[in-house]
Amino acid sequence: MAWYAYCIVEQQAFQSGVRSRRPFPIEELRGIGGAQILGYPSGDFAVIVAEYARDSVLDQRAILEHARVVSECFHSTTVLPFRFGTVFESDEALRRAVRSNRRAFMDSVANLRGKSEMHVKLTVRDDSLLQEIVAPPSPLATGREYLSNLRQHAVRDREAQTKARALSVQVHRLFNPLQEEICCRKVDSGGLLIDIAHLIDSKAVPKYQNRSSAVARQLKDCQVVISGPWPPYHFTPGKLRTIPN
Repeated sequence: MAWYAYCIVEQQAFQSGVRSRRPFPIEELRGIGGAQILGYPSGDFAVIVAEYARDSVLDQRAILEHARVVSECFHSTTVLPFRFGTVFESDEALRRAVRSNRRAFMDSVANLRGKSEMHVKLTVRDDSLLQEIVAPPSPLATGREYLSNLRQHAVRDREAQTKARALSVQVHRLFNPLQEEICCRKVDSGGLLIDIAHLIDSKAVPKYQNRSSAVARQLKDCQVVISGPWPPYHFTPGKLRTIPN
C-alpha cells in the first residue's frame, strides 16, 4: 500500500500519552480529496498519512488541502512538514525512511518545540531603488556600448542587493527572531519583493503581530505584509524536505 505523507508529529499528541503499534485514525481530520487521515506510528513519532492511489491527481486544490492538514496538526503539537507530493510506496519504505532519519527528527522536534514561523513580505516602493532594478542590457547592442551597459547593470544590481540586505537587517532588529530565512526577487511590476521567514517562540506571536504597525511606520518606502503563525516550513531540516520515497 502506498502512503501520502503530510508531516511527522509526536505520537503522544494524538494518543493521550499511549504509544500505538498500529496505524490509528484521526477522526476529525480529512486529507486530500477527503481521505481519512491516519497516524502511522514509529516509536515516539507518528507520520501523518493517508492511503494513496497511484493514479491520483495532485492539483492546486491538493496543495491547499496538504497545507491545511499540516496546519491542523500544528495546532496540537510540534510538526515536521513534508514537502507537497511526498509519497511512500510501501509500509517498509515509510518505516525505513523514519528509522534512517530518526536522529535528525529528534533534534528538529527539540529545536522547534513551542516555536512558530512568521512571514514578513516587503515590496519596495522607493523610486531610487526601483530605478536601479533594470533589465539586463540588450544582446543586440555591440562592442563598447554592450560592455558599458553590462557593467552599469552589474553595478546597479549590486546596489539594489545592498539596499535589500540593509532592509532585511532593519527588519531583523525590529523583530529579533530566533532564526530567519530570506528570499529576494524581482516581481512583474518591476519592484523588488523581500520575503522573510522568522522562527519565534509561539508565546511571542501576539507581541510580534503588534509590532507590525511600528515596522510599517519605519519602512515608509515599502509595503509591509505580515502573516502567521505557520508551521515551521522554512526551518525543517534538509533531510526531511528531500526524504527518498
